[in-house]
Amino acid sequence: MSYGATLQKEAMHILKLTSRTFYIPIKLLNPTLRETVGSAYLCMRAIDEIEDHEELPSDTKQHLLRSTSRLLQTKFDPHAYQQLLKPYEHLLPEVTLRLHDWLNVCPAGVIDKVKESTSIMADGMAKWVEKDWIVKTKEDLDDYTYYVAGLVGVMLSDIWEWYDGTKTDRDLAIGYGRGLQAVNMLRNQDEDAERGVHFIPDGWGRKEMFNYANVHLEMADEYIQFIDTKNILLFCKIPLALAKKTLKALSKGEEKMGRAEVESTVNEILKNH
Repeated sequence: MSYGATLQKEAMHILKLTSRTFYIPIKLLNPTLRETVGSAYLCMRAIDEIEDHEELPSDTKQHLLRSTSRLLQTKFDPHAYQQLLKPYEHLLPEVTLRLHDWLNVCPAGVIDKVKESTSIMADGMAKWVEKDWIVKTKEDLDDYTYYVAGLVGVMLSDIWEWYDGTKTDRDLAIGYGRGLQAVNMLRNQDEDAERGVHFIPDGWGRKEMFNYANVHLEMADEYIQFIDTKNILLFCKIPLALAKKTLKALSKGEEKMGRAEVESTVNEILKNH
């Protein structure tokens, strides 16, 4: 097996370990898109693990995120990245330590777009670590969800356009990302509160947060109307359907969807595709 094929296999393995939700639609993509979206997702996951780390102090997170952001704005020096992480490598997960590998999996024609979005995300995450994730207004919520999720939408739109010229609305792509993130926030509200993080703006209750999620999931519905490529459409429909069902479960007071329901939702989309 060639180095590239081995690395691709490892990328899919790490993807499966780090994200059940995204692993499913990524696995259904054709080889070129699977390789590209898988690599892009892992790059963003690599920095996400720094932002969310429970043992790293705030100033360390900011330093790592901002330095990674700067490295992504250049050719990306793997040695410099390794030196940057060295003091913390015993704490950081494999997905973060191997950022250079994930960049290597990404096709040359789209790598700059992936690096650009990941760099902006890392810088934005550093800003929010510095702010202690204190969300006071809807503008704060919009800003945070743009960095951690809206940029995923932008990056995917860049990938679709690179792949076969599929043009999508970037604002709707950001809305799609925000919708998925809002559902996650509602699902993880108690966990976040335990670690002293409160993403809900002042004066908002769950009702307003549900509205925020619904408005953005409607933007996601609009986003996918621009897509004709069947494989891309299938990819976009799965996380959206899972988010809507999770929101429905949460509104009934259930914690989240069970695995069987996830599988039946995916099978239903496949059957109708």
